[in-house]
Amino acid sequence: MAKTATKKDQTVAEQLDSLHSLQNIDSEIDRIKTLRGELPLEVQDLEDEVEGLDNRVVKMQEELKALETEVSDRKNSSKDAEASIAKYKEQQNNVRNNREYDSISKEVEYQELEIQLNEKKNKELKYRISSKKEILEAAEEKRKLRGEDLESKKSELDAIIAETQAQEDKLSKKSKTALKKADERLGKAYTRLRSSSKNGLAVVEVERNACGGCYNQIPIQRQIDIRAKKKIIVCEHCGRILVPGEVED
Repeated sequence: MAKTATKKDQTVAEQLDSLHSLQNIDSEIDRIKTLRGELPLEVQDLEDEVEGLDNRVVKMQEELKALETEVSDRKNSSKDAEASIAKYKEQQNNVRNNREYDSISKEVEYQELEIQLNEKKNKELKYRISSKKEILEAAEEKRKLRGEDLESKKSELDAIIAETQAQEDKLSKKSKTALKKADERLGKAYTRLRSSSKNGLAVVEVERNACGGCYNQIPIQRQIDIRAKKKIIVCEHCGRILVPGEVED
C-alpha cells in the first residue's frame, strides 16, 4: 500500500510548486475583489457619513425641542406673573398703611420685570429656533441625498458580489486547503509576505532575468539555482519567493 506523502516528505520543488499554485489561486481572488473597485470603501464612507448625519439630526431635534420647551415655560411663567399682579393689585385696595402698599407695589414691579424678561428671552429663543430649523432642514436634505447615494452604491456592489461570490468562495476554500498542505514555516512566510505586499504577491516568477515583483535584475547563477528548484530562493531586494518563469525561446 502506497504511503501518503507528508509535508516533510515533499521535495523543495514540490513545495515551490505548491506555493506557486497557492499564489495563483490567491491572485485570482484578488482579481475578483479588484472588480469591485473602490465600491466597498465608498459604501463604508457613505455609511459613516449617513450615520453622522443621523446623529446630527437627532441632536438638533433634541436641541430644538429644548428651545421650544423653554419658550413654552417662559409663556407659562408670564401667565403666572400676570395672575400674581392681578392678585397683588386687588390686595392694594385693602392695605392698612403705606408700608404695606409699597411692599405690594414692589412685588407687582418684580412680576412686571419678570414678564419683560420672559418676552425678551422668548424673542431671542424664537430667533434661535428659526435658525436651528433652517440648519436642521439642510441637514435632513443632505441626509436624504446621501441616503439615496448609499442605496445606489449598495445595489451596485451587491450586483457585483452576486456575480462573483460563488467563484470567490470556491477559490477561498481551495486557498485554505492549499495553505494547510504547505510546509508550516513556508506557509507563514508566504502569508507574511502576501500581507505586506501592495499587490498581494508573495511568490513571483523570474521574468526576463528579473524579479516579477520588484523587477530588479537577478544574477545569472541565482537564476540557474531558481530553475533547479533545489532550495528556496528569495529576491535580495523585495524578499519575495522566486520560482522559474516560462521558458523563453
